[in-house]
Amino acid sequence: MATPRLGLRELADEQTIYRILLDHALRGIRIQAILRLLLAVFVVAVVALDPPAHHLVLTWTIAICYLVWCVALAVVAPRGGITAVRFVWLVLFIDLATLTAVALVASRSDQTSWTSDVLIVGFAIIPMIAATQLRPSVCVAIVVPTVIVFFLAAWAARSANGEPWSSVVLHTFVIAALGLGAVLLSSVQRSRVETIGSLAAQRSRLLDETREIEDRERRELAETLHDGALQYVLAARQELEQFRHDGEGAQLDRVAEALRESSALLRSTLTVLHPAILEQAGLPTALAELVRAQSTRPGLTISLDTAGWPPNLRTDVDALLFATARELLTNVVKHAAAQHVEMTIEYDGEEEGGGEQGGGEQGGGTARLVVVDDGVGVDTQQMARSLAEGHIGLASRRVRIEASGGTLSVEPRRGGPRSTGQGDAARPVRGTVAIAQLPVVIDSSSSN
Repeated sequence: MATPRLGLRELADEQTIYRILLDHALRGIRIQAILRLLLAVFVVAVVALDPPAHHLVLTWTIAICYLVWCVALAVVAPRGGITAVRFVWLVLFIDLATLTAVALVASRSDQTSWTSDVLIVGFAIIPMIAATQLRPSVCVAIVVPTVIVFFLAAWAARSANGEPWSSVVLHTFVIAALGLGAVLLSSVQRSRVETIGSLAAQRSRLLDETREIEDRERRELAETLHDGALQYVLAARQELEQFRHDGEGAQLDRVAEALRESSALLRSTLTVLHPAILEQAGLPTALAELVRAQSTRPGLTISLDTAGWPPNLRTDVDALLFATARELLTNVVKHAAAQHVEMTIEYDGEEEGGGEQGGGEQGGGTARLVVVDDGVGVDTQQMARSLAEGHIGLASRRVRIEASGGTLSVEPRRGGPRSTGQGDAARPVRGTVAIAQLPVVIDSSSSN
């Protein structure tokens, strides 16, 4: 089934896609700036190399002002963000008006100079500038008057330079063909942006739906374990306590210890599957529970640094950061053969969007999760083989982070081999550094 294509207006409502569209539009503005500078240099070069016999000062004034204007625009426009994207198309009319004005002033000297005849060649650059627009209608609005003005300028110069009508018509036809090509290129470019944007938007929605399904399944499994197996274990422990009071001996103590360990294991599993504590106490507490649950392997020490995370902070990426930390720690425990793991969470930005009186205003910043281990190190080839074999945990986590506008890097630890110290001085430390960064939106009405 074909993917429905959204228009630019619909795509602009998608925050992640909006950034892509804005970046693409700003690239078009940079290309316009380059072409516009070339046009300005062309106008100045024509006036300098083939100056008109009349109104030379006026011609130079227009040409120099236009060059300065193009340089200033090339510096300012690409930094103007959405405002530049919305209004830069109006500059195309200034380009057309400037070139027309210079050609008209220079045409008064057609009997003695070729200034006007050479200048009208510059009209071919204007459709190329218009082609960088994502609006074919704007391109048409520029191309049509460009063709008309070119024809009128060529017709006005015909009496002086003796150009035959057939040449005027053919030259106008070439400019019109360039204009048509510019309109078609603009249409193709818009179509491609809409198609790619629609695919990206669909991918983002599918990832959101997948995440929701995964969260729901984990919640249901956690509830099943809590209401089922864990309750039976707790009930058995109560019965054993009663038996102990009745005089049972060491066997019951061993059964009680086994049930106690089973209860602890079930609680740890519940925390990993669905961290209710994440919603109640926040990300640092949830990560502390995760670290405690993952620290059961003998010889493995996991430290957690939450000093860079403001107290009572709630963000829209807490669940994603927790899931990423869980996946990274699971990989360390299973594959890294590490002895020490250091986990850090940090937040850079405004803690709340508008303070206590913000009324639900939003603020934002960047959340960062760093996991460093001293294990065998990351092997990019092994990661590729694992992905090919269907082990997509870390890969799917990276996709979800990127879909939320963030990044996830997993790289070898820098600094070279060093000793692990006590009793294992000969073992080299390589290790891995994993860094997840995500943009954050905070609703002040939801902060505690």
